[in-house]
Amino acid sequence: LLHHACKITLFTRDNCSLCDSAKLVLSHVWDKRPFEYTEVNVMEPSKEKWKIYEFDTPVIHVERSKSGLETTTAARKLMHRFKEIEVEKLMDEAE
Repeated sequence: LLHHACKITLFTRDNCSLCDSAKLVLSHVWDKRPFEYTEVNVMEPSKEKWKIYEFDTPVIHVERSKSGLETTTAARKLMHRFKEIEVEKLMDEAE
């Protein structure tokens, strides 16, 4: 099992072009600095607690990798449009 220093959770929804852009940014970051990745569709009934992001997607949470623990609202966040350098800065802060 690979251990990565950071965990990134992407909060997304269907038919979200900004979310598609965010996935591309995260893919480029991954190529340089692999991380644990989880994707959450905020509109799924089982993800009700994340519906707070319904109008903010995409949102990412960046935090230290703590295997098994779900992300919390205390995580470092970026919303809407973000760049690779911003993601990497949060990764630096989280490690």
